[in-house]
Amino acid sequence: MSASGAAPICCTEYSDKAYRRTTAMTNKKLRTGMAIASAVLLGIEILIGMCAGGWVRSYLGDVLIVTLLYTLARTFLPEKPRYGLLLPAAILLFSFGVEFLQLWGFCDKLGITNRFLRICIGTGYSNLDLLCYAAGILPCVICEIILRRKCK
Repeated sequence: MSASGAAPICCTEYSDKAYRRTTAMTNKKLRTGMAIASAVLLGIEILIGMCAGGWVRSYLGDVLIVTLLYTLARTFLPEKPRYGLLLPAAILLFSFGVEFLQLWGFCDKLGITNRFLRICIGTGYSNLDLLCYAAGILPCVICEIILRRKCK
């Protein structure tokens, strides 16, 4: 328990049943918040894909997609950030990996013709996309730091 008497937002190590119940309710709030954030970000991504063009579609969508992946992962993964900034780093590496698959021509080499899959995977490599992914992961890193401080 913190000095104010409230349970930390994300810790999973407990000493008694009351603390466990309080923390479980707080963890549920965190997961619910992350699920709502995921739904909102997904809606924005869909709107960008359907309506927007230019820099919004090219760059803002890339910034938001890594944040969407983070909030989605945070919805289902344990709340306590045991491994520091591993989750944001893993999402950033995954995003970079997908971008490098685009450089390699992944969709064309595997003969993927489904339009939806080609949009999800992407077909064009850009160094600026890597920068956008890095910018999009920054709010996730800040979130992890805040969650770690609340666990102490």
